[in-house]
Amino acid sequence: MSSRPPSASAIADEDALGGDRALALLHMPAPVRPAVAAMFAVDVAMGDVVARATDPNLARIKLAWWREQLEALDGGAPPAEPRLQAVAAELIGRGIAGRDVAALEPGWATLLDDRADPEHVAGRGVVLFDLGGRLLGEGDAKLGAAGALYALTSVGRRGVPHLIEPARGHGAMLAGHRFPRALRPLTMLARAALRDLEGEEAEGSRGRVLAMLRHRWSGRIG
Repeated sequence: MSSRPPSASAIADEDALGGDRALALLHMPAPVRPAVAAMFAVDVAMGDVVARATDPNLARIKLAWWREQLEALDGGAPPAEPRLQAVAAELIGRGIAGRDVAALEPGWATLLDDRADPEHVAGRGVVLFDLGGRLLGEGDAKLGAAGALYALTSVGRRGVPHLIEPARGHGAMLAGHRFPRALRPLTMLARAALRDLEGEEAEGSRGRVLAMLRHRWSGRIG
């Protein structure tokens, strides 16, 4: 498509990422931090398209632009778009294809529908955490549930309440589970999401940060 990406889309700095992702990124191993930042930046850009949408059809075109440009990275050089260039530089060389990152798009696109599909929203979280796990070099059978919890809750608490109940289901799946140490910089996002199911709380608040840091020590979400 010829449409350009939204010029106001967030860049992957601390303000754009939000307190939770900025803290998680800080705890990532230095060698993979730029790659995770590139992944987060694309996710933020897609979310920004939805958040700023005044015309759902135009927003769908913009999301499709991101998806198609990411997929095109598998066969060519990136365009002059910093986030796409970062994906090409930091992710492609680590065995993560552009089409893998493009799989985030349906989880955002469904928010433009009359009623968002919880499975698509959860799927975005599964993709995000799967890619993060690959970058961190570790897997876990419940990593997808943690990602689904994070995605459903992060959207649900911003005005899509029918996503909260499915989020609780994924949270229940994690009760008592302990994640490997290598994954905890990522799964600390799910720990923050679980707090959102308990009540409204600002990112960066003292209790929230302490809970995320305790998860780094214990590996447990609930």
